[in-house]
Amino acid sequence: MTAVHPYPSLAQIRDTAARLQGKILHTPVWRWQTGVIDEQFPATEVWLKLELFQKTGTFKLRGALNCIEALDAPARQRGVVAVSAGNHAIAVAYTARLAGCSARVVMPAHASPARIAACRNFGADVLLMPDIHQAFARGREIARDEGRTMLHPYDGPLTAQGTATVGLELMAQVPGLDAVVVPVGGGGLCAGIAAAVKQLNPHCAVYGVEPFGADALYRSFASGTPQVLERVDTVADSLCAPYAMEYSFNVCRRFVDEVVRVDDEQICEAMLYLFRDAKLVAEPAAAVAAAALFGPLRERLAGKRVALLVCGSNIDAERFAELLCRGARRDRLRTPEQIR
Repeated sequence: MTAVHPYPSLAQIRDTAARLQGKILHTPVWRWQTGVIDEQFPATEVWLKLELFQKTGTFKLRGALNCIEALDAPARQRGVVAVSAGNHAIAVAYTARLAGCSARVVMPAHASPARIAACRNFGADVLLMPDIHQAFARGREIARDEGRTMLHPYDGPLTAQGTATVGLELMAQVPGLDAVVVPVGGGGLCAGIAAAVKQLNPHCAVYGVEPFGADALYRSFASGTPQVLERVDTVADSLCAPYAMEYSFNVCRRFVDEVVRVDDEQICEAMLYLFRDAKLVAEPAAAVAAAALFGPLRERLAGKRVALLVCGSNIDAERFAELLCRGARRDRLRTPEQIR
């Protein structure tokens, strides 16, 4: 935990928002009143925070840009390194080019070809490793051996201050929210948003959502300490953090009411509904908040004013179509009793 402040203060969040103004997009919100929401949640007011419209296609730009702008001239000269399944890597490649410094990004070999290509198009040197654990190990080696600054994908005060600007925007756009639902990978997005939301409105619930196959924060909440996963396995590859880390874990533990889990079939079905009803191309990670509304949070959020974070859209057409078909199969098999 930082000695300056154990979590992003409102003053820090507002300063960060002012500093990033003009460099990031102020993403819109949209009230979901069609299709599945109209049919199954007529008394629930559902808002989508459309962070998938952010530059680079995800919220990751906010944290990466805040981190890289804090580097002094010698650090920029040495360059940066990042480890990511794709979205953070793209954001780091983009911000490094803006800052005029070199970037090396380490990605698991199974990363989306479209995300790998995006990193290279922004000028980053891309290294592929067999899995995410080995990618993190290689990233640490590069930081040590080459003197590069590691821009962590989900931990640290600067990252949380950046992601907290999403919450700051949301609370101004949709006053009086009862709950905010946030996808969780490593917890950096959830930590920042929860810190902003709870300091602005302590009565607004904040729920984190993880896939069953990558549930490090859920397990960390249950045990009381940050946990390491032996393996990760989910269609939501952007949420495949192999472990929770102290800073984000502690901020989440302070401000997040609960972490719930959804399975891959629920995620694919939520992708289908977001595409069918809202015309959104949401990657799997961006659909987990909606999946939680339709699943484990259904009863708790009924009749409430709710915001769902739709956090990213970096997915290639073939994979998107494949997962939509998977969601459609599940939707066809649902009985009226299951829908209720």
